[in-house]
Amino acid sequence: METEVKLTKLASCAGCGAKVGAGTLAQLLDGFKTHKDPRLIVGFDKSDDASVYVIDENTAIVQTTDFFPPIVDDPYLFGQIAAANALSDIYAMGGEPKLALNIMCVQDSMDSGTVREILRGGYEKAYEAGAIISGGHTIHGAEPIYGLAVTGFVHPDKVLTNSGAKPGDMLILTKPLGVGVITTAAKAGLVDDELMSRLHLQMSTLNKAARDIMVRYKVNSCTDVTGFALLGHSFEMAQGSGCTLHLTVDRIPYHQEAFEFADMGFIPAGAYRNREYAEHGVSAPGVSRPMLDIMYDPQTSGGLLISAPEEEAERMLGEFYAAGVFAAAVGYVTDRSENDPYVVAE
Repeated sequence: METEVKLTKLASCAGCGAKVGAGTLAQLLDGFKTHKDPRLIVGFDKSDDASVYVIDENTAIVQTTDFFPPIVDDPYLFGQIAAANALSDIYAMGGEPKLALNIMCVQDSMDSGTVREILRGGYEKAYEAGAIISGGHTIHGAEPIYGLAVTGFVHPDKVLTNSGAKPGDMLILTKPLGVGVITTAAKAGLVDDELMSRLHLQMSTLNKAARDIMVRYKVNSCTDVTGFALLGHSFEMAQGSGCTLHLTVDRIPYHQEAFEFADMGFIPAGAYRNREYAEHGVSAPGVSRPMLDIMYDPQTSGGLLISAPEEEAERMLGEFYAAGVFAAAVGYVTDRSENDPYVVAE
């Protein structure tokens, strides 16, 4: 659908590139008094994708929220992408989304048709996920924003976190990188329709199929690769796990056009925040500047980064391929000594 209002022109930044840096968030939350509850087995102190609260021996609630400004002009597609991105946090914890609430900010120049199309995109993506949008909250503001607060369920013994990677694990990534770089270049009119269509399909694709296969195997750790980029999320996984993650650069999937755009300097602001946050824990000798920029590039509705024992990971990859789910083995996990980097790109 075409809309007279160019949504991306109404926002100062786009998609997950709008995300506040992880280092800044840690400082803002430091020292706050919170209640302690043994049933809260994953909270904000874990830097994880969602919180997890145990209800009984068979059921835990997984809860998250995610929203951002438009990354595309098509309002229906924007709704789809924003919803897919929010639902992804539940999948990354091994859970199934069940309930969702709309979070929306309407800019004054947006007509009712545009607003309805954004909501339609979100509702249809939630329906595809098997979740029910049961309400929400909408305000007027300077920039359009859309997303969801999502509640899901998972067995307490099957919760996946970003802090469980173990030495000997293989690392799997389920979507290629380059989203932020390409959408930045698109603002300058340098991206053709074929590439944008490919990117739109990727961003609007749920991580449901990847999650449904992943949970059939022994997985030690998982996170989705979104605003903090591959290197930022890998850094958090390595820190939480007390291990070193080794990323094999020539096996990392990315849209080839992103390399050229990165070399030309089309780097989103979020990539610089990600670099500032993680680079002290990253060793990347010999990695080209454009490739490093892609690895720091914030992804909108990115894939899952899965850490699993090698034999399990190989079998999982085979099932991904057979089901037509994109996946690539991108590295491995080792023990970490005190002075070792958390992430090695080699």
